[in-house]
Amino acid sequence: MTATLTEREHEHFLPTYKRLALEVDHAEGMYVQTLNGDRYLDFLGGIAVNALGHSHPGVIAAIERQLRRYMHLSNYFYQDAQITFVEKLCQLSGYDRAFLSNSGTEAADGAIKFARAWGGSQGKTRVIGFTGGFHGRTYGALSIMDKPRYKDGMGPFLPDCITLPFNDIEALRGAIAEADGTVCSVFIEHLQGEGGIEWATEEFVRELFALRQQHGFLVIADEVQAGAGRTGTFFGFDRFNVRPDVVTVAKAIGGGLPLGAILTTESLANIWGPGQHGTTFGGNAVACAAGLVVLEELENGLMESVRTTGEYLRQQLERLKEEFPAIIRDVRGAGAMMGIGLHVPAEPFVQALLQRKIIANATSETVIRLLPPYIFQPEHVDQVVEGLRTVFQEHHP
Repeated sequence: MTATLTEREHEHFLPTYKRLALEVDHAEGMYVQTLNGDRYLDFLGGIAVNALGHSHPGVIAAIERQLRRYMHLSNYFYQDAQITFVEKLCQLSGYDRAFLSNSGTEAADGAIKFARAWGGSQGKTRVIGFTGGFHGRTYGALSIMDKPRYKDGMGPFLPDCITLPFNDIEALRGAIAEADGTVCSVFIEHLQGEGGIEWATEEFVRELFALRQQHGFLVIADEVQAGAGRTGTFFGFDRFNVRPDVVTVAKAIGGGLPLGAILTTESLANIWGPGQHGTTFGGNAVACAAGLVVLEELENGLMESVRTTGEYLRQQLERLKEEFPAIIRDVRGAGAMMGIGLHVPAEPFVQALLQRKIIANATSETVIRLLPPYIFQPEHVDQVVEGLRTVFQEHHP
């Protein structure tokens, strides 16, 4: 008897993933289809990666064109696929310079190095992160996070890194004052993803940038999940009318392939010289070709669609909140990055949705996280909301 994919995986993989009970055959648009023919509406989107949905014809065509030219050269060569992608990324983001990586966690680690390279000659080495933040699973990223299940038993982590309570202005003021001019950077997700789709407050962001002006450190915005149009603007922090010194992006910018970036300003362009940072695969030409399609779609009206459909999603979720006040605490987020905060654990509802062929996930224990591809439409929203209504009725009539 032929072994299932589940059985084969359990035989050879390290047990690091709690996978959904789906054996996938193919995926297209908003839907994932399993080997047994079941079709699932995808409101997880590769964990905020598949901005244009699955098997987007423009992405596939761009990948095929680049594959026929070459797949990989390394970063010893000038490559039009890289350069065209970065030109468009800088145009849309408003930043001047980029370093291309494979992932968000590599971008985060690189940004820590970048900040310390900037601050080292000034005696500035301390890096600050916030509770609820998620920057990846490499040692640099973990060093500025407070996630015990990602960190327990795997220390020690990078020195001179601290994690402060998110949105706590007094804690931030006190830590920076105590550091006495030694802070080189503060990492912030203006909209936390793994932390429960939690926004920074207006007051907290204003204070952070005022302290930057006063004490001279870099603000590094992690936009790996909230960036590249997911909230309906290019960056999540755009709603605050601020300009961080450095931004990390990944996920959606690769069109489904591994691609990340560190973005910064012209004034910081010469912090690194040749050989001080690098990557073998980062900025792979095939990934850049795919990512360019995403950026062009964002430029041509896709963000407006995210705002419009995202607002419809918010309205429908707010109505659900009125129907089920004993279950739903609040509705969070923006655009294609929405969270339903519950009074009870979220995972049972996520599993119940899966039984109704809707893919979502739980984060921060009590939040149902919805990260649909940007191509989602009101009919997809209606299907998800009706599924939620059904599972809420069944579990808490």
